[in-house]
Amino acid sequence: MQINELRQRYMVPFEGPKVQNENNPFADVLQGFVKDVNADQLNSSQMTNDFMNGKNVELHEVMIAGEKAKTSLELLMEIRNKTLDMYRELTRMQ
Repeated sequence: MQINELRQRYMVPFEGPKVQNENNPFADVLQGFVKDVNADQLNSSQMTNDFMNGKNVELHEVMIAGEKAKTSLELLMEIRNKTLDMYRELTRMQ
């Protein structure tokens, strides 16, 4: 099955980039948030697979996990967009 092969290849835990400056709280917070979003995505995928395989998972739990993963990803994308906008504005001011 190709779908299972792709899922196994791409659904791996996020390790994140290594930050050179250890005194960078913004990078630490952002990296932690990316890890949390990835964990939500993996949890949603696992619950969906468990539900489809007939394990003891309720449909509403699967839907809640999926919406949580979707919402956290959308929030991460908005944070990324605002950060890029801020960076562009700062470079334009210089």
